[in-house]
Amino acid sequence: MSATQRLLDFARADHRLGPSTRAAAEHLLGDTLAVGAAGRSFSETTGLADATRRWGAGPEARAIGSGERLPAPSAAFLNGFRIHCLEWDAVHSQAVVHALSVVTAALGAAIDRRGGCDPEAALAALAVGVDVASGIGVASTGAMRFFRPATAGVLGAALAVARIEGVDRLEDVLGLAYSQAAGTMQAHLEGSIALPIQIAVAVRAAITAVDLAAAGLTGPHDPLEGPFGFYGIVEDGELARYTDTIGETWRIEEVAIKPFPSGRASHAVLGTLDTLLRAGEITPATVTRIEAFVPPLIHRLVARPASDDMTASYARLSLPFLTALMLADGRIDPRRFTPATFADPAIRALAAKFAITLDGNEDPNALDPQRVVITLSDGRMIERRVDHTLGSVEAPMSDEQTAAKRGLARELAGPEADPRIFDNPLSYFTEPR
Repeated sequence: MSATQRLLDFARADHRLGPSTRAAAEHLLGDTLAVGAAGRSFSETTGLADATRRWGAGPEARAIGSGERLPAPSAAFLNGFRIHCLEWDAVHSQAVVHALSVVTAALGAAIDRRGGCDPEAALAALAVGVDVASGIGVASTGAMRFFRPATAGVLGAALAVARIEGVDRLEDVLGLAYSQAAGTMQAHLEGSIALPIQIAVAVRAAITAVDLAAAGLTGPHDPLEGPFGFYGIVEDGELARYTDTIGETWRIEEVAIKPFPSGRASHAVLGTLDTLLRAGEITPATVTRIEAFVPPLIHRLVARPASDDMTASYARLSLPFLTALMLADGRIDPRRFTPATFADPAIRALAAKFAITLDGNEDPNALDPQRVVITLSDGRMIERRVDHTLGSVEAPMSDEQTAAKRGLARELAGPEADPRIFDNPLSYFTEPR
């Protein structure tokens, strides 16, 4: 049996989630919906919501955070953008895939279009989609050339939607999803708003792939292992690295939650500073230098300098700016990503205290370990080794930190957001009203 066939058999199996897997799925669903609601206001300022509305109006599916209804592909697109636009969405760190973002947005639109869904079926589909998207990322061995959250995400999301829609032609669903896979790391390199748009495109493509297969259209049947398939064109890797053990563990239980609305690669440093600030061990005035020793992927993703003319999307990936904001405010608030903040001499002075150095790690996909060395004005040095970034399974957020994140997300979402997003996310997800 081919690795692709093992993947498809797993995707169509009648899964019953165990307690730990179900708990992880429900918790991560709530986190993803909360950050999507928080992203609503930013999506409105970009004009993206207006662009989406031009594609047609219809009552099929809800836009997270605002309650308006759009055709399912359009709602899926908008919700994918809202979930990822603040860089606050969960990520499978080993895979480097924001699987929840694509799968949740696609599933939500499909469930809405059907008028609702059994909660257990929804959570099973969510877990399957996240597993596939994350597993495809885990099977990759090289540095990213394409934007893996989108290219792997669309494959997992399409198979998840197919479960909800009752479309069993998964060979065609997978092939049609791969035929629409897109997203380049150039958007990340430039800190472009195209980055969350690539997530949005992947979400819409997942819905489209299932609709096309349901209508009888066919896709290539060897989209992962073929000579021009995913591991021939998009990524270096071998699918069997995932499928040889598929189903033995659920990848959704490995997903990390992001405490701060910024690139995941910034969180080891930000988490260290947050802990030291809360403990009173450092203040902005006592810190003279911060140096982070990091793997190459961290350097590649967030070692970009701050500047007066950077965009909010770029700033979310600028570790010098983010360390300055954490020192100044004690948190990362998306409302501070403005030209006035970027040009603030006090923020620029704090950013100048930060340095980042490659640590010699040869793994192109490693996010940790990292080492943070802080020099104080009295000559003392504080050194912290970060083996596991805050929010990972190995270093989970505390109840207090989780409540703080949900509280800020609720504040950013505003009064238009359905309160069930924060109080009963599974009900919101499966019972459209």
